[in-house]
Amino acid sequence: MSLLDLAILRPWWLAAIPVVALLALRAAWRSAPLGDWTRVVDPPLMAALARRGAVLGGRRQANLAAAVAAGLIALALTGPAVERADSATFRNLDATVIVIDLSRSVAEGGDLRAVRQAAQGVADATGTRSVAVVVYAGDAYLAAPPTTDRDSLATTLFALDADTVPDRGSHPERGLALARRTLSEAAVVAADVVLVTDGDGIGEAAAREARALRDKGWRLHGLFVPAGKTLPPGSPKPDRAALDALVGAGGGLVADVGTPTAVLDAVGASTAQHLAAGGYTVLAYADLGRWLLLAALLPALLLFRRSA
Repeated sequence: MSLLDLAILRPWWLAAIPVVALLALRAAWRSAPLGDWTRVVDPPLMAALARRGAVLGGRRQANLAAAVAAGLIALALTGPAVERADSATFRNLDATVIVIDLSRSVAEGGDLRAVRQAAQGVADATGTRSVAVVVYAGDAYLAAPPTTDRDSLATTLFALDADTVPDRGSHPERGLALARRTLSEAAVVAADVVLVTDGDGIGEAAAREARALRDKGWRLHGLFVPAGKTLPPGSPKPDRAALDALVGAGGGLVADVGTPTAVLDAVGASTAQHLAAGGYTVLAYADLGRWLLLAALLPALLLFRRSA
């Protein structure tokens, strides 16, 4: 959860703050200045003790100090944090793999130009992080290893056509498996895999690969390629439902190649956000909660104050 430049690492603890406030108000309302002593001591005797200086304060101050301390502790538990200034140096741990379907139904029956443009948009959205390109049809190949050279990547994407992959068929599970292997060999911590396809060939094998990616802490997104004006003979119709189900298993988002904004926004999130989503929050954010805990000691010390 983000608020301006401040991130909240454990936002569910925000629910404790109003609870603490209500308990503090209730305690302050119910407590008399001397607690229960006014109920058991006769008023004249209490007045006499007060004149002799034997009445030592009340409980309201202690309640207020305890409430302030509890509120600061609850606020500390929410995990207010700021992004580390050096989080960008971890960009080698955060990568993106674009997996492009070049089977006949896409390369010949779809809009290959839109596919190239969408893939280039994904590469541009990643900023300075490394990007790899995997292409597949009947088999999968690494068209571009992880690189930050956007010019060479653009050249690779521009050269993709129906003859790039010689193997006939459509096996997205092989493309996803190659993407997973590429990320593992690069020792990537946080990653996005973007599958650009019309949904052909998606089955249980592809679903297993999607779950394997998610188990690694990586996310699988999808860019759907709708049918072009004419499909090659024997080619299946595009299957958006299959892609939706696959991406659901991979924990990502789906969009059309013509309107890829949702996927581009997810891929374009900061390295710190990607690392935090992958469970590596300590690398990306400096938790300020410890300083709030130290601040809570000040009102807590008032609870141990000895009266004169």
